[in-house]
Amino acid sequence: MPSFREEVARTRPEESFADKFGKPRIGRHILFVFGGISSVFAYAAFYTNMETGTWTNRLMPATKSSWVSQSVTNADLRRAYRIELVKKWRGWFASITEEAQGIPKAIRPWIAAAYAAVLNPYGNSSEGKRLCWKICLFNAVVWLAWKVKRFEPKMNTRFMHNPLSGLTFTLLTSMFSHKSFLHLLANCLALEGFGSAAYLYLVKEQDKAAPAQLEVSASWHFLAFFVSAGLFSGLVSHVVATKFMYPRMVAKLSAPSTPVKANTWASAVAVSSAPAASVVKAAAPRPILPSLGASGAIYASVTLTALAFPDSQVSLIIPPSYPIDIQTGVGALVLLDIIGAARGWRFFDHWAHLGGAAFGVAYYCYGPELWKCMRRTFDSTVRTPITR
Repeated sequence: MPSFREEVARTRPEESFADKFGKPRIGRHILFVFGGISSVFAYAAFYTNMETGTWTNRLMPATKSSWVSQSVTNADLRRAYRIELVKKWRGWFASITEEAQGIPKAIRPWIAAAYAAVLNPYGNSSEGKRLCWKICLFNAVVWLAWKVKRFEPKMNTRFMHNPLSGLTFTLLTSMFSHKSFLHLLANCLALEGFGSAAYLYLVKEQDKAAPAQLEVSASWHFLAFFVSAGLFSGLVSHVVATKFMYPRMVAKLSAPSTPVKANTWASAVAVSSAPAASVVKAAAPRPILPSLGASGAIYASVTLTALAFPDSQVSLIIPPSYPIDIQTGVGALVLLDIIGAARGWRFFDHWAHLGGAAFGVAYYCYGPELWKCMRRTFDSTVRTPITR
């Protein structure tokens, strides 16, 4: 006579293959991304207001304590900011020269020349380009960490986003991570060009704001845009992987194997002579791969630049480097990613590219107004220049 436990086990429905593995959740990832976007923009707006207020106080007469400025403009603030930056660089050069007094005279000119060779291009570049170089430098530091064997296990876990890992913070850390030097170089070159152009657009839009808002620098604004674009593009890739690719993979694994039909004599010979490994490989579902890189955030800068400066031209660094209209080139890139996503190409994360491109378009349409509202929300006393 069967026991009670055996009876329960017999009547309990058999658990399916898909139920054994479970279904990956996306709720925490959505909260992380949109909470992160809100946080970075709030932080950027707060510090932009604080920095702008500090510099406006420096330029206003000592007798004026009102938050309303009748003479200070954005151009005045940026000019004063750059003058202060040049003073700081000269101070660094003076301190280096002073420290070099103990070095042999034959070496001193080389130190001064090296400092000038680094500082002159940096100082003569736009603020947007300098900011993009700093982001590239941070990415290069993470790339160097990949080259240390001791760090590799932690880098695989914390600086690559695996959609099936359940981790949320890797949506942020993977955006600054590159394993290949060519991947890092390509993204840095694209960021230097398109990122600095997107920065210029943010500056121009701020100058056109009505009513006008003072802003000493768009650095915090661009950083918020860049990080938010990277988070959003990573979320798009994550949702596609977990809600579309993963169910297909599980369904293929749980489906009963069907013999390959041979309709012709030639196909029968091919099936019978094929190695077992190749048959298994053909039947195996495609794995869900982890992703990393700043391409999604850079794509947002690309589409934003294409919409903001439609008359510009772009060309490849490598031949053929024939210049083409930026909207034609960017449109071709987006079309290539659409085809790649539809056909399941795996060399690039096409869904992250498309997510970044969509974020850039959305930010072109609504971003400047949202930034203006964010600044007013976090500081009701933002200075507004008034024409006399």
